[in-house]
Amino acid sequence: MGLELPVFYVFAAVAVAASALVIGQRSPIYSVMLLIVSFAALAGLYILLDAPFVAVIQIIIYAGAILVLFLFVVMLLNAPKEASGPRPRLAPGPRRAGVVLAAVFAGELVWAVWRTAMAHEPVTAGVPARAVESVHRIGQVLYTDYAFPFEVTSLLIIVAMVGAVVLAKRHV
Repeated sequence: MGLELPVFYVFAAVAVAASALVIGQRSPIYSVMLLIVSFAALAGLYILLDAPFVAVIQIIIYAGAILVLFLFVVMLLNAPKEASGPRPRLAPGPRRAGVVLAAVFAGELVWAVWRTAMAHEPVTAGVPARAVESVHRIGQVLYTDYAFPFEVTSLLIIVAMVGAVVLAKRHV
């Protein structure tokens, strides 16, 4: 128990810092690379939560597949760096919408923590702990009960890649 808390703080700090830097970068390539660092820190947090399967899936799916796709699309489009100088300010409408959305998310988080604290039960993200028995069971549920959403997600990723190629061809 003595080493878990400092390791948690290190992973959490790396995740938050990398995520903040993703937004602040002017180069999209650096943003994608920092997103990989953020996902790796999240995988470390999953390991601390005794969820090694989720940690490995985090690395394989997000850092391995999705972000490589993002990187190829960014490189294919040859997106330039943002122009240096002062950044344009957002209009009041989008700024207010962002503040309202952040307040709603914060309220949901406070409500979930309060409800869990009042129930005196461990947090399971809405899934009973016994429901996730093995990798075999997860695969069985994914490819039977959720086969259609899984295939739709695959189709959307392919359409996004084709769209990036079409946009890149117009500029070449």
